[in-house]
Amino acid sequence: MVKTHNSRQYKPATKFAVCIQSDDADLLTPRMIYQVLPDESAAKSNYVRVIDNEGEDYLYPSEYFMFLFAG
Repeated sequence: MVKTHNSRQYKPATKFAVCIQSDDADLLTPRMIYQVLPDESAAKSNYVRVIDNEGEDYLYPSEYFMFLFAG
């Protein structure tokens, strides 16, 4: 999503998380960094949507990840 503000365009920052637990190493690899996609509905249920090892976005429990913040 692109927003405009004072004639400038910007995109929301891409978010990432490190996998710290997995029930299926084919889909999630511990210590690997994954891209997090926005999903407010999933977040309300303590899930997170990430791009997994198969290149698909899927919901996983939030406790499987440690979230990375730039700053």
